[in-house]
Amino acid sequence: MISRYGQLLQEGLKLDMSRGKPSKAQLDMVSDILTVLTDADQCVLNGQDTRNYGDLAGLRCCREYWADVLGCKPEQTFVGGNASLGLMHDLICRAYTHGLKDSERPWCKEERVKFLCPSPGYDRHFLITEHFGFELITVPMHPDGPDMDIIEELVKDPTVKGVWCVPKYSNPQGYIYSDDTIARFANLKPAAPDFAIMWDNAYCVHEFDGDFKPFPDIISMCEAAGRPNMVYEFASTSKITFPGAGISVMASSEENIRYHTKLVGIQTISYDKVNQLRHVRYLKDRAHTIELMKKHAQIMAPKFEMVLKILRSELTNKGIAHWHHPQGGYFICVAAMPGTAKRTLELCKKAGVTFTPAGATYPYGHDPHDSMIRLAPSYPPLEELEKAMMVFTTCLKIAALEKYLGIHIID
Repeated sequence: MISRYGQLLQEGLKLDMSRGKPSKAQLDMVSDILTVLTDADQCVLNGQDTRNYGDLAGLRCCREYWADVLGCKPEQTFVGGNASLGLMHDLICRAYTHGLKDSERPWCKEERVKFLCPSPGYDRHFLITEHFGFELITVPMHPDGPDMDIIEELVKDPTVKGVWCVPKYSNPQGYIYSDDTIARFANLKPAAPDFAIMWDNAYCVHEFDGDFKPFPDIISMCEAAGRPNMVYEFASTSKITFPGAGISVMASSEENIRYHTKLVGIQTISYDKVNQLRHVRYLKDRAHTIELMKKHAQIMAPKFEMVLKILRSELTNKGIAHWHHPQGGYFICVAAMPGTAKRTLELCKKAGVTFTPAGATYPYGHDPHDSMIRLAPSYPPLEELEKAMMVFTTCLKIAALEKYLGIHIID
């Protein structure tokens, strides 16, 4: 093990597994989207020139597309630019400066604002609410979703204003919220009238192992439970077409969409409707999008299979790590021996392989057990991925041995 690490150091590797980016092969596969619109006449839709101002909430056909994908109504959608993260940030920002539809006052006027963070979770979610000075509260994650007993108790506090959720193929563990968990979210009775469920459905059509798995419409479920304004659902085409040139959506109650469209109208006149039209003509509808995602899966599946195979062959029955086998999404989360995650990634970095920083999957970047490590297999070619995983498993074993001995055996 030590000699293997020495050999890896000599190779001078420069490999990156820190972010869940589509590979070049995936981007090349969908690059024919660039030829969907080839002249000015094709930018005209029902007599409307999409190159001009107008339709702040998005082209009708694009809102219909997202409604089909998410299972809601077109009037419940707002189409944004390439990043759903931008829509999430702007929603929190508007809540801070002006309040949400049901707010008694802007959040900046509150003495305290708390936000629930199921963890391990998505670091960029946590950074948004940390950026605005909110108090972040860690909630444990289970294979069926966040610990709902804890959430149901915490929302009795009126200073708790929201919760982050990735309900399908959660980032980073790849869990799918159970029907019971989703129903309990829809039936929450928070003390804060403007409590917001931030429902980031980033991987709603992103299977790489098996058939498409449908998901409930959380918006209609909240409406049926008597809290139609409580949920904001987000999605994008970042891992369907181009992360840097896609389209995103925020879906919520019609009342919420009207309220936020009015506020967004201060910020901009319209988003890129040419790109919206390009995407609708390319992706067509949910059924056609799911077929396209099967092509992505053909590229993704071998990478995840390789990572899982190496984890099994190198770490099974050693008592130093465990992991979940996801069927979709973009990540694999490895729970290493407590107290070894940072050391594992420190050794990896010395060997030339970069991963998401240890602790990033928890609020404030602090993993209380120093255990969780997020792996992002999508971007590297298979040959590089295999090498990166050999570095990772070697370093994890060294870190575990050092923990057991109580000394560093590698300088």
